[in-house]
Amino acid sequence: MSKNVSWDEQGNWDANGEWGTRNSAGRKLDLAHWQARLDELRAKHHVPAASLAVLVGGPVHELASGVLHRGTGVEATTDSVFQMGSIAKVYTATLIMRLAESGQLDLDAPVVNVLPEFSVADPEATRAITTRQLLSHTSGLTCDFTHDSGRGDDCLAKYVEAAKDVALDCPPGTAISYSSVGYNVLGRMVEVVTGKVWDEALKDLLLAPLGVTHTMTLPEEALRFRAAMGHLGEAGQDPDPAPSWDLMPRSAGPYGRVIATAGDVARLARMHLNGGVAQDGTRLLSEETVALMQRRVVDSPDKWTVSADGWGLGWTLYDWNGVQGYGHDGASIGQYGYLRVVPSAGVAVALLTNGGGARELYAALYRELLAELAGVTMPEPFASPAQPPVVNFAPLVGTYRREGVVITVTEQDGVGHAVYEFVDGMKDFSEPLEIDLVPVTETVFAGTGVGAAFSEDYMPVVFSTLQDGTGCVYIGMRCGPKTA
Repeated sequence: MSKNVSWDEQGNWDANGEWGTRNSAGRKLDLAHWQARLDELRAKHHVPAASLAVLVGGPVHELASGVLHRGTGVEATTDSVFQMGSIAKVYTATLIMRLAESGQLDLDAPVVNVLPEFSVADPEATRAITTRQLLSHTSGLTCDFTHDSGRGDDCLAKYVEAAKDVALDCPPGTAISYSSVGYNVLGRMVEVVTGKVWDEALKDLLLAPLGVTHTMTLPEEALRFRAAMGHLGEAGQDPDPAPSWDLMPRSAGPYGRVIATAGDVARLARMHLNGGVAQDGTRLLSEETVALMQRRVVDSPDKWTVSADGWGLGWTLYDWNGVQGYGHDGASIGQYGYLRVVPSAGVAVALLTNGGGARELYAALYRELLAELAGVTMPEPFASPAQPPVVNFAPLVGTYRREGVVITVTEQDGVGHAVYEFVDGMKDFSEPLEIDLVPVTETVFAGTGVGAAFSEDYMPVVFSTLQDGTGCVYIGMRCGPKTA
C-alpha cells in the first residue's frame, strides 16, 4: 500500500514514462525505485507505516508506504501526519534564532535576564546559563525532568516554575549533555519575548511564513488530518498499536511535540538550505544566522546514540568521512523520525515512521539514498567487535551521577559491568538496569543485557572527561560525571 505525491511535487516525467528528477549534481532520482525500496524495507523491518520526503535540487518528492494503524488498516499517504519527538527542537531553535536576529534576544546574555524566575540547584550556574548554551545542549541542564503542568496557556510557565532547583547533569559549559528541559526553557523565553504562547508564536513566526499547511503542535489540530498511530512490540515482530496516541503533556511542545508530514519537515530543511529563504521568497533568517546554527559549538563524545559528531545551535552535526551534514532524530510513543541534510549536495531527507524496527529501516534506506544522491558513506551500525580489545577498566571503575540516575561501574576478572539505577524523582521509573560492557575501544563500550533503545543493536556507553578533567560517562547522550 503506497501513494506517490502529485505531478507538481514529483518533478519531471522522463522519456521512458517513469517518474524522475535530477539533483544539483545531475544524478537522476528514480522515484519508482525508491518507492519499491521503501515498501520492501518497511515490510522487512516490521514498520507499520513510513513516510519519506526527499529534497533534491529544489523540489520536495514525497512517498508513503503501509498503514497508519494496524487495527484499522487506514492507509498511509503523503499527507499523513506523524509525531516527530525531538525534531521539534529544530523548530524551537529556528524560532529562537529569528528572535535573536531581530534583536529581541541576546544569545550570550544570561537566561535570567529574560526569565528572572529561572533557577537551578546551583545559584552560580543559575546566573551563568545562556541561551546559546541551551541551544547547544551545553547548559548542564538535565533531560529527563518530567512534569505535567496541564493544558492551559500557562503550561510552560508552570513547567519552568516546577523545574526550579533541579540539579544539573554537569556544570554549564563543561560538556554536552542532551537536554529537553533546556528547550522548554527556550520555549518559555519565546513566550515572554513575543507575548504569545509558544504554539502561536511558532505558527505566526515560522510555520505561516514558511508556507507549510500540515504542521501543528496540538492533538486536536491533528484530528483534521490522517494521523499515524504509534506501535509497540518485540523486535522482529509486527508491533501492536500503542495504548495511547500521545503521552506527552502540552508543555512538552518546544522539545518534543511538533506533528507534521515528512514533506513539511523537508520544507523546513529547504529554507535552511536556501540560506533562510522560504520557497515563495520570504526571508525568515539571514544567511549569517543559518550558517551560525550549523557551526560546531561542541564535539560529541558519544557519536552513536543519535549519530552525532557534534552540535550546533539546534542542529545535530554529522561528519561522513569529510562530507558535512546536519539534522536531528526524534521519538515519541511508538513513532520515530529522522532528518538528514547534506548542504554540499543540496539534499535533505526526512523519514517519519510509526513503530517496529524504525531505526533499522532508517539505517538501510539512508545508507543507500545518501550514497546515491550526495556521495555520503554512512558509518556501519554500532556493534560489539568480533575480537574485543583488552582494556584497563581500573580508571573507569566508580560511581557516576546525573540528575535522577546513578551509574555504578565495576570490573571483575577483566570484565566490565554497569548498573544504571533511577533515584530521587525518577526512582519509580524502572528497576535498575544491568549492563555488560563489551570493549570497542579503551573508552567506548557496547552495552548489552538491556533494550537497545538508541542504537541499531547495542547501547553505546562512552567514557569521557569534562573540561576540568573530571571523568564522566555518556549513556543515551546524557552526561554523568564521576563522583567516587
